[in-house]
Amino acid sequence: MLKSFDIYNQNNVLKIIVALNLLLVGTGSLLYTNRLIEKLELREQQYVKLYANSIAYLVDPSHINSGDLTFVTSEILEANKTIPAIYVDPNGEIAKPNNITLATGLTVDETQRELRSIIADMRKRHAPVIVEMGNGERGLVYYDNSPLLRQLTYFPYALLTILLALGILAYLAFSSSRRAEQNRVWVGLAKETAHQLGTPLSSLMAWVEYMRSDPDQYDMSITDEIEKDVNRLETITARFSSIGSVPTLKEENINETVSQLTDYLSRRISTKVKMSLASQLPAEKTVQINRLLFEWVIENICKNAVDAMKGVGELRLNMQALPNQRIAIDITDTGKGISKANMQKVFNPGFSTKKRGWGLGLTLAKRIIEEYHNGKLFVKSSEVGKGTTFRIVLNE
Repeated sequence: MLKSFDIYNQNNVLKIIVALNLLLVGTGSLLYTNRLIEKLELREQQYVKLYANSIAYLVDPSHINSGDLTFVTSEILEANKTIPAIYVDPNGEIAKPNNITLATGLTVDETQRELRSIIADMRKRHAPVIVEMGNGERGLVYYDNSPLLRQLTYFPYALLTILLALGILAYLAFSSSRRAEQNRVWVGLAKETAHQLGTPLSSLMAWVEYMRSDPDQYDMSITDEIEKDVNRLETITARFSSIGSVPTLKEENINETVSQLTDYLSRRISTKVKMSLASQLPAEKTVQINRLLFEWVIENICKNAVDAMKGVGELRLNMQALPNQRIAIDITDTGKGISKANMQKVFNPGFSTKKRGWGLGLTLAKRIIEEYHNGKLFVKSSEVGKGTTFRIVLNE
């Protein structure tokens, strides 16, 4: 016996491949960029050391008396155009800030306080470079990362953010494509079913008329029941034909609609299932619904309930008013219940606890109620071994 195949079970292989590629690209980019940052940081540190050595060279009397210092002042000290640096002499005085932007209009004391605040921040990020002055004296050069290095430091995080956004977009694209494919399958399957039912229905209607023409041979009560089933099949055919089209909603008496449906179902489900209907709604209460589709939703939930009870138990329908001009229809069974693990899956395409079936009933029912009727369909409560209550909420 062939095992049933779930055509809607999502294949995650492609998603996993995309996610792994994004992870590899992100990790590789992060590692490579960090390596570049380390190299650039090392180079800037070497520049600062060269800057410090130049200061030491200038303050050494032996070098000053030796001749031309143009190379030191123009080629080395002035070469640093990007790295913020502050030289503090052996006496603790700030002697030479470089590439430091301060607010205009500051007094000398305010400038010193601002520079010392900047030095405190620099000390947190980098240890100062020591300037050997000779005779045991030392100056210090505090420095910070250049704007280029700072930008490069933040680049991996920006890249990861972009990759994450691309991953989310890819996931949404996959999900949207899957939903669109499901919709096409549903519509095609529904319309093909309606088409295939057309021929045998015509034949059955002819047989009903033939039986009515000879009441002596065929009991009229039997003929009436057969005619009801034929009419029911016509209703089902009309439902399938309407799938994929925007349904027309009409004001319908909700008590009458549900009552007629339960009367029909009660004579066709297991005789060991006690089916009841209670309503706290006014007798003339009307709601905008598409009767064909709405009846199908109730029927589908009821049949699932009968299956859950294995043909033995109680099936109760209760209608009541809710605040904000809404009504609720609760369908309660005494079946096996739904586990917490499956509670969120019951409306997923392909999910089914039965050996046969494609698991589309509750998915389609939820879509009919929520998308076509602007209502809600959900599991109100369920307890394993005791039963389940589905709730339909409609706007008045």
